[in-house]
Amino acid sequence: MFFDDINDLKNIAKKCETAIFVVPNDMKITFKNAILLEPDSKSVITIDQVRDVIKNISVKQTEERFVIIRPADMLGEAAANAFLKNLEQPNQNVHFVLITANPTRLLSTILSRAQIYYLKTNYDPRSAIVASDKVKRFAKQLLAARSTEVLVIADEICKKKEGVRSFALDVIGAAIEMLYKTYFITSKDVFLAKLPKFLAAYDGILQNGHVKLQIVANLC
Repeated sequence: MFFDDINDLKNIAKKCETAIFVVPNDMKITFKNAILLEPDSKSVITIDQVRDVIKNISVKQTEERFVIIRPADMLGEAAANAFLKNLEQPNQNVHFVLITANPTRLLSTILSRAQIYYLKTNYDPRSAIVASDKVKRFAKQLLAARSTEVLVIADEICKKKEGVRSFALDVIGAAIEMLYKTYFITSKDVFLAKLPKFLAAYDGILQNGHVKLQIVANLC
C-alpha cells in the first residue's frame, strides 16, 4: 500500500499493530510518546536492546505507545526473532513501527506479520534491483518456472562451491523484490499470490534449512 504524506505516518500506525514504512533513511520523522530503537555502536540492533524494549512495554499501556525501529533492516537475526511474539500479540495500545529503505532485508517472518506502506513520492517500482546479473537471472527463472523445473534450477543454484546459502538468499530476495515491484506497476494480484511461497523459502533457508529442499518444497 502507499501513503502520500510523511505526516500521515502516525495516523496510519495507530490503525496497525505492526506497520513497515518504506521511506528514505535520512527523512525526518517525529513521534511523541515513542520508544526509539536504533543501532548500537556496532551498527546493529541487538537482542539485548530488544529485550529492554519488551520489558518496557510489558506493563499495561493506558495511552497509545509507539515502538519505532529505525532502520528496521539493522535488526540482527536474534533480535528480530525475539520480537516475533510481540509482533503477533502486542499489548493493548502498543504499535510497532518499522522504518526502512530496504524492506527486502527484513526477515520474511516479520514481513508476513506487518502491513507494508510505501511513501508514494519516493517509491519508484521501476528502479533497478541491486543484484548481480547472475542473481537476477536465477530469480527470473524461479519466478517463471513450472513445478517440474524448480528442481533443475535449485540444482544449478547449489552448484556454487562456497556461500551457497548466501547466494540462494540473494536470488530469492531478488525474486521477492521483483514480485513487489511488478505488482505495484501492474496491480495484478497474481504477483502477490506468489509472495508467500518465496517468503517461506527465504525464511527456511535463513533458519539454516537445507537450501535445495527449501527451494523445492516451497516453490514446487
